[in-house]
Amino acid sequence: MVDGQLRVVGVNDLELLAAFLDAPREAFVDPSRAGVAYLDSDQPALGSNARRLLAPSTLARLLQAAAVKPGDRVLDVAGGSGYGAAILARLGARVTALESDLGAVEAARRALAGTERTEVILGDLAKGAPDRAPFDVIVVHGAFESPPEALFAELAEGGRLVGVEATAGVGEAALFERSAAGLSRRALFETSAPILDAFRQTPSFAF
Repeated sequence: MVDGQLRVVGVNDLELLAAFLDAPREAFVDPSRAGVAYLDSDQPALGSNARRLLAPSTLARLLQAAAVKPGDRVLDVAGGSGYGAAILARLGARVTALESDLGAVEAARRALAGTERTEVILGDLAKGAPDRAPFDVIVVHGAFESPPEALFAELAEGGRLVGVEATAGVGEAALFERSAAGLSRRALFETSAPILDAFRQTPSFAF
């Protein structure tokens, strides 16, 4: 996976690649999909009927753009059974994994048991985790049609949020960074990702 999927799309951070090598992806997918866990595609998360893990190359490129450093406070949003949280913990981050899917929460707690600096909480994705904010990094494991305003508000100064925007109907990975001047956005790459229900655009009606 590392040589055939990650390096070929420009993921060259050695610590990040080592974290991917060390995290057993098959332990976080539905058992029926363990044999194809390392394909470069999103896969059903262990314990959930709805949540899917991002394709490895998409996740790796997002994490590389986020420039996670040891000690960073990270909010991992909609990560399902905890694969992304496991990688973030291996990078030395202090991770709060936020999920709204109870089955995925229970699976993540089992899969991450004994992992240092990591907690898994059940909550509303759109609200984030304000009682644990601010965060240095927020990783959104999916696409959002409407801007995740509450998550933006939970970024520390210098904090980065990465995820997939689907506001124009086309998926585009983006990096948002908060500074004293406000929030900036940088397009990263075109991709597709499951749209998260918490960030779907509210239908509007024309008369």
